[in-house]
Amino acid sequence: MLPIDPRKGKVLAAIVQHFIETAEPVGSKTVLVNYNMQVSPATIRNDMAFLENEGFIFQPHTSAGRIPTTQGYRLYLDELADYKRAEKLALENLKRLQKDIAQERAQQKVNDAVNLLSRAVPNLSFATIPGNTRTFFLGTSNILKQPEFTSHPLHASQVFEVLEEGTQFIETLDSLNIGDEPKIFIGKENLLPQINSCGLIVCRYQVDDFQGYLGLLGPTRMPYAFNLATLRAVSKMLIQ
Repeated sequence: MLPIDPRKGKVLAAIVQHFIETAEPVGSKTVLVNYNMQVSPATIRNDMAFLENEGFIFQPHTSAGRIPTTQGYRLYLDELADYKRAEKLALENLKRLQKDIAQERAQQKVNDAVNLLSRAVPNLSFATIPGNTRTFFLGTSNILKQPEFTSHPLHASQVFEVLEEGTQFIETLDSLNIGDEPKIFIGKENLLPQINSCGLIVCRYQVDDFQGYLGLLGPTRMPYAFNLATLRAVSKMLIQ
């Protein structure tokens, strides 16, 4: 049974909770304003004086608020803490963290896939990032070394602008009904005029609950059969 009346219990609970959150001594005004106490400031001060006299809180130094004692923590834990609400919050937090971890894991797998593609094929490799509207790409130097782009640097800059902006590129891919099997788009078959100077091979990937696009972008003279086979193999690695 609670050894103090419910209002004083609410004041003690407010002091404990605020001190846990802030590590700062708690004053009567803080209790009154932050914890919706429907009483006068004088009542709060009187309740805090009672709690201090009973050994549940103490004043660490002059002109400071109060902090809980061991006895105050014990009373809070035994009689006042809302364990059902705490359990709900804990489970919600864990669920959110699990989702974040799954997204980070998916992003790492996709990053590794793009890295592998960029090493296997001398073109620009890209993927849309799980849980994001951006595009991750590697192989900038691969593009810049190609004679088509060294002689026409504007074409190279247009390609990078499309990938860096991301949203328009992703929306265009969404409109093409791309599935797990890679599709090839050559030159003007690309709907975006900025990449009409390129060949594009792209497929959809799925990692856990995350979907996106994985692909290769390079000059229209790229070795399509070899690149297609490489992209297909790497995309299958993502689901393993």
